[in-house]
Parts: sequence; structure tokens; C-alpha cells
Amino acid sequence: GSAGTGRGERTNDYMQPEEDWDRDLLLDPAWEKQQRKTFTAWCNSHLRKAGTQIENIEEDFRDGLKLMLLLEVISGERLAKPERGKMRVHKISNVNKALDFIASKGVKLVSIGAEGKETMVEILRLETKPSWCLLSCFCPSLCLSLAEPAHFALFCLSHSWKDGLGFCALIHRHRPELIDYGKLRKDDPLTNLNTAFDVAEKYLDIPKMLDAEDIVGTARPDEKAIMTYVSSFYHAFSGAQKAETAANRICKVLAVNQENEQLMEDYEKLASDLLEWIRRTIPWLENRAPENTMQAMQQKLEDFRDYRRLHKPPKVQEKCQLEINFNTLQTKLRLSNRPAFMPSEGKMVSDINNAWGGLEQAEKGYEEWLLNEIRRLERLDHLAEKFRQKASIHESWTDGKEAMLQQKDYETATLSEIKALLKKHEAFESDLAAHQDRVEQIAAIAQELNELDYYDSPSVNARCQKICDQWDNLGALTQKRREALERTEKLLETIDQLYLEYAKRAAPFNNWMEGAMEDLQDTFIVHTIEEIQGLTTAHEQFKATLPDADKERQAILGIHNEVSKIVQTYHVNMAGTNPYTTITPQEINGKWEHVRQLVPRRDQALMEEHARQQQNERLRKQFGAQANVIGPWIQTKMEFHLTCRSHEYSNNTAPLSFSCFSLSVPGMPWQLSFLGCDHSGTLGPEEFKACLISLGYDIGNDAQGEAEFARIMSIVDPNRMGVVTFQAFIDFMSRETADTDTADQVMASFKILAGDKNYITVDELRRELPPDQAEYCIARMAPYNGRDAVPGALDYMSFSTALYGESDL
Repeated sequence: GSAGTGRGERTNDYMQPEEDWDRDLLLDPAWEKQQRKTFTAWCNSHLRKAGTQIENIEEDFRDGLKLMLLLEVISGERLAKPERGKMRVHKISNVNKALDFIASKGVKLVSIGAEGKETMVEILRLETKPSWCLLSCFCPSLCLSLAEPAHFALFCLSHSWKDGLGFCALIHRHRPELIDYGKLRKDDPLTNLNTAFDVAEKYLDIPKMLDAEDIVGTARPDEKAIMTYVSSFYHAFSGAQKAETAANRICKVLAVNQENEQLMEDYEKLASDLLEWIRRTIPWLENRAPENTMQAMQQKLEDFRDYRRLHKPPKVQEKCQLEINFNTLQTKLRLSNRPAFMPSEGKMVSDINNAWGGLEQAEKGYEEWLLNEIRRLERLDHLAEKFRQKASIHESWTDGKEAMLQQKDYETATLSEIKALLKKHEAFESDLAAHQDRVEQIAAIAQELNELDYYDSPSVNARCQKICDQWDNLGALTQKRREALERTEKLLETIDQLYLEYAKRAAPFNNWMEGAMEDLQDTFIVHTIEEIQGLTTAHEQFKATLPDADKERQAILGIHNEVSKIVQTYHVNMAGTNPYTTITPQEINGKWEHVRQLVPRRDQALMEEHARQQQNERLRKQFGAQANVIGPWIQTKMEFHLTCRSHEYSNNTAPLSFSCFSLSVPGMPWQLSFLGCDHSGTLGPEEFKACLISLGYDIGNDAQGEAEFARIMSIVDPNRMGVVTFQAFIDFMSRETADTDTADQVMASFKILAGDKNYITVDELRRELPPDQAEYCIARMAPYNGRDAVPGALDYMSFSTALYGESDL
């Protein structure tokens, strides 16, 4: 408080000597231009946050609307609802509301009023003095520290900034990577000023309010313009500090959450791996099925010893470590105000202990059973191995032979392919006879194993019987296949001869039909009766040849029917069509039927054309007689109609009419009630809402604002009584101002990083947070689906509540 008072006194003392100088400069055009430019840029730097800007400070602030909006942006408070009318009284009312708000902040307004005189001096004072009042009220601290490398203090707002080193030092103090201060020269103020202005505009988002040439070329630069520009640095650097604080808070919360999640993942993975190992191991230990070989049983014994010596001890350590990790995690969660960890179903510590007990039970007796089985197999292994070797060799040879002999490949084969299959079958019969001795040896060994009471005699007997049955079946299939191949060979030779004869007779007959169809469909153009009579005579000669052609067609189809009869009688499956021709019986019948249909059509066309030629001859004679009479009458009528249409077109015009309308929308009054007006010690919902707005809470009249107010009311009025007691209000404000890590504070920190938006983007997270924690947020934040969403927007609100167990991630 004392520091603020001292700062205000120093400001008043500093500004007092300038009154006379301001009065002299007020009519200076250069000073006036610099003032307008500086104020306009400063105002736009704040108004663009509200999505608007001004072009002419003299005109755009005259109605008071954008002046009130500027006050709301830089103060963070809501002003009274402005008047929307266009009359002078509405404008004066809006300006007075803005001036009253400035005065309420403790700023004295001397000679400033909305009803000033209409002179340029008074207008300029009306527009510039409120701006300086805003600057002094809401930008009180411009004394930013200038440590190394400057080592100097700023004693005057005009001369101390003229060489540009002050601006460069200010930027270097907070962002040393942007300017190399050691390379700047005091004797080059123009370069220094342009460097500072360009860097501030490009990297700090501070608009260029001043011109380096105006500062260097003026003996005494305007202090108010410089103070306005320097205030922008204060806002830029203070905003960065808030973002850094918010980022640090988020980093701390996320670090704790990441550590807990890593412990949860480690527990889940360790529990899953251990349970999976137990599930795989128990069936292995409970398996008492004997093996057929000594080597397999010995390998089982060696595997069991490796299990007791190598595999089980590490799993015992993992089980102990799992219990330690679970208890440690629960303690960390409880200390960090997080919900208790609940493992996935079936992965509790008790579930793991139950599974481990089943494992211990399965181990008992497994090793003793293994030793007994090995001793028993040693006596019979040698003879059984000999049987298996011979049986395997024979089975390997017979594998696929039955399927080969049962193939019906000859049914779809051509004549040349049948001859090749016969030669291949003869070679197989020779190989079959050579394997007769091995089958007899297998049967002898199986008989010996039965006499020695081999434990697996049933399977040996079954295998031996299978080999003998298969051998007999191979012999029968071999004979059957030879007979089928020879029979098919004879049938295909007969069919081949019929195909050849069919092809020799079908080709010329097909060519005759195609030529006939072309002639019958040929378009004729005649002009006399004699020409049509000649076409009719040729057509009658063609019809006389049709009976002989039909006989030839019947003979060709008879050849094909004979082939079909052979195929149906002997069940021959033809692999393809006639190899000697592509002409099918269906094509022959189709073309023949088409020819038969075209003949009467041709007859009808010729008759119609003959009648038409006779009619044309009569019409030609009648036309010649009447044309000489009606020709002059038609010419006279055409000339009359053309003259009428020309006159009508020249007089065909129509007038156009227009109408206009206007629409006016009257303004609506708005009043704000104050808290506690009924002296009852309680607040109604609307009074409490107004109180929250005055404290800086963003509670609008939209759906989002109503939802936020309903959430706060559920805290201060849990019994839904419709009132807020003084104690409930105090408790709520205590929780809101306490410096603890809560979901609301994390949410507020994210909102700072997001620039007061209801969502945050990937680029903003990566710019403000460390890489690992930025990627952690990106991977877990849900997409934002609000009305103001943009592509790639993320919902930091649900993410913040999920960090404290208030919702699911």
C-alpha cells in the first residue's frame, strides 16, 4: 500500500511540470500525429483480444462503445451495459460511464468530460487524457529492472530512451537471446531503436507504436508516447511470468501423476507376466502323459530340474517385489491426495497368492513319476524304435499315393494328356512291386512286440493293420485306374474324329449364314419402281435355296448330337470345347433362326417400298400442279408478318419500380444489483453471481457460464436452499484462494497457458511445457467439442479433473 502511494505521488510530481509543456505542444501537428499513432497502437494491442480494433481515435471512441470495451479488456471487470442508440445523448452516456469507471479506480480526471466543446483542442484532450488515465491506472509499474549489461537507471521518460539502448536493455534483461547487447553502439540511435522495435513486434507481439526517425529527430520525445510503449513491455513480460508459474504448477502435478501411473503400469505388467507364467507352467506340471521315446522322457526330467533351479527362483523374487510395489503405490497415492489404486480384475495380490498355491500343488510327485517312466521305457525302446523307423519310411512313401490313384484327372484330360497319364501309371506299378518286402518286415516286427507285451501294442497293431490295409487298397486302386485310363483313351479317340468332321462342315455353313444375314439386313435406296422390282426378284431366288441349307444344318447338328450321346452314355467329362473350331451348335441355330426371321421382314420391306414408290410418283405429279398456284400467296403473307413483328419489337418497353424499407432496433436498459441489499446476512443466487463477477470470475450468460455457476452453487448451497450464507461464502473463498494443488487450480493454470480459451492446442502445450510432459498431456487429453472448437483443440478441463479422480481419463 505504501509502495503504491509513493509510486502515485512520484507520478503526480513527475507529471506536474509537464502541464505547461503539454499545453504548448497540443497545437503542434507533429506532436498531435505522434500522440494519435501511439494511442491508437496501444489501444489496438488490447482491443484485438476482444476481436476488434480502431482506425481513428477521434471518431471510434466518440460513441463510448469501444472505450468501454477497452476498459473491460485491460481491467478484467465488467462495466455497465452500454447504450446502443445513435443519438448524441447515448454517446455522452457511454463516455460518462467510462469516465466514471476510471474515476472509481482513484484516478483524478481534470477538465475531462463527455460534453466538451467541439474544437480540435477540446476533442484531442477528450480523447487523449482518458487514454493516459487508463495507462496510469492499469499499468502502474513501468520500472522494470535493467540489470546487466546496462548498469544504468532511466531518469527521464524522454531523453533516457532517445538513443534506443534503454529499449534494447529492457528486452535483453528478460529475453537475452533476442538481442546481442554487446554489439550495440550509443552513437547509432536509429539502428538501436529499429532493432528494439522490430524484435518487440516479431517475438514479443508488441505493435510498433513509435517511429525511430520521430524519436531521433525530436529534441524532446513525447514522454507519454514512450510511457505507453514501455507499458506494453510490462504486460508482455508479466504475462510470460504468469505462464511460467502456471507451467511449473502443471509440471509438478504431472510429474507426480506420471510417477504414479508408471508404478501402476509396472504393477499391472509384473502381475500379468507372473500370472501368465503360472498359467503356462501349471498345465506343464500336471501333464502325466507318457512319451513314446526315452529321449523325450529324459528331456522332461531335465526341463523339470531347470525349472526348479533356474526358472522358479526369479519368479519368487518377482512375487515379493510385486507385493512391495503395491503397498508403496497405495502409500504414494494416499499422500498425494489421489484415489486408491485398484488393479485390473484377477490381478489383486490375493489372486496372485491363490495362483501360486496351485503351482506348488502341481509340483508334488512330478519328479518321481518322471524317473519311473524312464526306467520302464528303457526295456522296450530299442525294438519300438526299429518298428517306427520302418513304418515311417513306408508311410512316407505311401503318403499321397491313394489320393493320386483316386484322381479323376482323366475325365477332363485331352487325348494327348490321356496317353501321358498311361505311361506315368505304368512306372508307378513297377515302384509298387518293389515295396512288397518292406511291408512284410513291418508285420513281422509288430508280431514280435505283441509277444513281448509292449505297453503301446494297441497303437503298434493299429499302425501295422493300417499299413497292410493301405497296401491292399493301393493294389486295387492301381488296377482300377489302369482300366479307367484305357477306356477313356478309346472314347476320346472316337470323339476327336467326330469333332474334326463337325469343324469341316460347320465353317462353310456359318460363312453362308453370315453372308445371308448381311444381305437381308442391307439397306436399299431406290428411286424408281424398276429398281425395287429388281431387288424383289433377287430375294425370291435366295428363298429358293433355304430348304437345302436347312438339310445341311440338320446334318451338322447330327454330328454334335452323336458326340453328346457318347458323353452321356459313358459319363465322359469334357474338359473343353471342340479344339478344331469355335462355332457351337447354339450359334448355328441362333443364326439360322435369325435368317428365318429376316426373310419375312425383307419381304415386307420390299412390298412397302414398292407401294411407296407408286405413291411418290402420284404425289410428284400433284405437287407440280399446285405449287404454281400457291407460291405467290405464300410470299405475300411472309412479307406482311415480318412488317408486323418489326413494329411490335420497337414499341415493347416496360418501366421499372423500386421500393425501400428501414428497420430500427431500440436499446434495452440493464441494471446490476449489489450484494446484501436486504441486510439478511444471506445472498440470493443472482446476488451471489454478481459478487463472483465482481471478483473476476468468468460467468457469462451462455451455456458454459450457467454450468460454471451451477457447479459453484452446488458447493456453497449443497442442500439447495436457494440462499448462500456468509459462512459458506467465506469457506468457498478460502478454498479458492488457498495455495494447494486442486483440480480447479490446475484447470486455471491451463487456461492461462491457453490464453483464456476453453481449449488448448498442441502447439501451446509444446511451447509452454517440457517435452515429456507436453507429450503426456497430448496423449491423454480428449478432443474439445465446444462451439468455439478449432481443428486440433484439446479439452484440458476434463483432463484436470481426471488427474484428481473426479472423472475418467
